[in-house]
Amino acid sequence: MTVREAAFVSLQKYENNKKFANIEADTAIRRNGLEGADRALYTAIFYGTVERKITLDYLIDRLSDRRGEIDANVRIILRMSLYQMKYLDRVPDYAVIDEACELCRRFAAKNAVAFVNAVLRAYRREEGTIHFPDGKRDPVGYLSVTYSYPAWLCRKWLECFGMSKTERIFRAFEENPPITLRVNTLKTTQEKLLEALHAQTIGSAETAYVKNGVRLSCHCPLEKIPGFAEGEWFVQDEASQIAVSVLDPHPGETVIDACACPGGKSFSTAMWMQNQGHILAFDLHRNKLKLVTEGAERLGISILSAEEQNSASPRAELAASADRVLCDVPCSGLGVLSKKPDIRHKQEEELERLPDIQYAILENCADYVRPGGVLVYSTCTLNPAENEDNIRRFLASHREFRPFPFTVGTRAVSDGMLTIFPDEFPGCDGFFVSKLIRTET
Repeated sequence: MTVREAAFVSLQKYENNKKFANIEADTAIRRNGLEGADRALYTAIFYGTVERKITLDYLIDRLSDRRGEIDANVRIILRMSLYQMKYLDRVPDYAVIDEACELCRRFAAKNAVAFVNAVLRAYRREEGTIHFPDGKRDPVGYLSVTYSYPAWLCRKWLECFGMSKTERIFRAFEENPPITLRVNTLKTTQEKLLEALHAQTIGSAETAYVKNGVRLSCHCPLEKIPGFAEGEWFVQDEASQIAVSVLDPHPGETVIDACACPGGKSFSTAMWMQNQGHILAFDLHRNKLKLVTEGAERLGISILSAEEQNSASPRAELAASADRVLCDVPCSGLGVLSKKPDIRHKQEEELERLPDIQYAILENCADYVRPGGVLVYSTCTLNPAENEDNIRRFLASHREFRPFPFTVGTRAVSDGMLTIFPDEFPGCDGFFVSKLIRTET
């Protein structure tokens, strides 16, 4: 199977079965034995086509008079071909068109070959004359087609952030995010890991906003990074590392991570605690807990207990028992759009119930915080309804808690709430973190 055939099959499965894009990609790479340049091209075509689907469909509808009548397989072939012609420069247009016709012969009706050939050649001729919606007359349409986001999200963020800020966020999501490592300080140091990386000519630097993190300047297989087998680091975005730094756990304390899987924040917490104290790592799904226990073992963490637990349901014996509680709640994921392009195809209705689910977890887990203890609430979304609105709602009915100021890098956060916008924190996921303290009274 050629690289483009593999990409087509993956896109077909993604469309028909609604599989997560990353799961399908990993499966296809293993199934087809893709390595090196072939793996890179497959990844670019598959993820790029998923990411730019709205823009690509806009182009198809302007190059064809069939529109809704186009066969599903033919539309996938057109999308992936137009993606290569518009966004990639490694393959000449004529070669992309030839490959598209071959895909039609294998995966579509015979009469589709002429149609696909005509549409792609029309794009080649007319690319410079196809106009996108005007930003002033139709700001939602402009943002949606230009950056390939659903109209509902563009409308929501225009209302929340305005045109200039929304466009800056979308542009930031177009940047290829770096791989960020969290140094396992139970086994090594940031300085030693940087030295090992430099010795193998893997470009790297210290993280910008937290200590003990390393940003890689290139993408490479994780198993090729020094210290992989020894458990001297694990992958964790800097925004997630910021959340744990705001939690600020200390050796000897009791910490509850209410929604722990796959375990990164629990692991980072254990390192802050120098593997002294106790961490209760909860998750609703028993089958995911193995990720936490196996990860802890690989990293040399011995203070972590992983348990199946619905964090919206009370545990009376844990009342006022924890020095610090982290509620990194399930969310819409609208801060990790650069890494998970399929999130942009969610329906708005899927988000409506999330704030209440998150609030139930926050309210329940607040009972676990001892007087004088710290409660941190975090998400990987930029949706205010899941972030600031939930915190304000909580504070209005829980007078025993108050915001706790903190600092990230050089930024002082006086009201205890920080949205990590990717345009303001380059290289970070979009994220939200709030720090509250339970007063003595």
